[in-house]
Amino acid sequence: MDKFADPKSAQDFLYPQTAPFDQQMIDVGDGHKVYVEQCGRPDGVPVVVLHGGPGGGCSPAMRRYFNPEVFRIVLFDQRGCGRSTPHASVDSNTTWHLVGDIEQIREKLGIDKWVVFGGSWGATLSLVYAQTHPERARHLVLRGVFLMTQSELDWFYGGGAGKFWPDLWARFTDLIPAQEHGDLISAYHKRLFSGVPNDEATYARAWSMWENALAAIGSDGHGGESPPHYARAFARLENHYFVNKGFLREDGQILQDMDRIAHIPGDIIQGRYDMICPPQSAYALHKTWPASRMRFVPRAGHALSEPGISAELVRAMDRIAAASV
Repeated sequence: MDKFADPKSAQDFLYPQTAPFDQQMIDVGDGHKVYVEQCGRPDGVPVVVLHGGPGGGCSPAMRRYFNPEVFRIVLFDQRGCGRSTPHASVDSNTTWHLVGDIEQIREKLGIDKWVVFGGSWGATLSLVYAQTHPERARHLVLRGVFLMTQSELDWFYGGGAGKFWPDLWARFTDLIPAQEHGDLISAYHKRLFSGVPNDEATYARAWSMWENALAAIGSDGHGGESPPHYARAFARLENHYFVNKGFLREDGQILQDMDRIAHIPGDIIQGRYDMICPPQSAYALHKTWPASRMRFVPRAGHALSEPGISAELVRAMDRIAAASV
């Protein structure tokens, strides 16, 4: 029986979790140290995993999308989140700092080229990294595509998604005076960086809960409350990047620069009912990328852990593994 057929649980086809064979803190400069781990096969096909957020951090579950007998799996916590230090810091923390960090990690680990695997913000960063260093990316595997455009921010923080979840939208917006509802990203920015710890925690939880509640297609609206330590980094970093438009030179930059990586093969995995990153971005990316393969997953939203999403990601990585033998 095909293990990918009508998946009921991601556990049915994810690879067993393996312990890291290497863990280290790498000083990337500017006062930042990032946590890096490697697992799988030390001489295997290198793959770097770029987590979402910004500010989400990597987790042991992310190791399970790759055959450990084939891949050398590199995971790291981006600046300011997870086990990287200083925690929740936005100083010297931009898209271009992260692109530089990825290169520092690659060089330190002695890797020439690698597969780049990322979802949501991780897909954004994957694309920007590959466009900056196309000679270092052998294949891109992207999930829940986010292109860091104003229209995407308007959808999620300007009321688009709120039309489907009016009760949760009200919970998110009611913390902000009505006269500031025209720019909720900026309104939250003032409060997430107010310097008042208790207030910052309140708004960090609200920011995180709005996104978490909409991640999975089966959500009942209760995404759970993130631990304070996680919520603070996630909310501050994500808001910092969004208020600065991802530090890109102009709106639509990623699609405009696709000619730089048109030759690099890629897999795009997109939930058909993704409420956080609507599928139109993934489709637009596919249409400008001749070497890409597009897969819309029915009955799936945004979350990495959804069975249909996970199945397609493992399938994509298995194809890469087979081609590498």
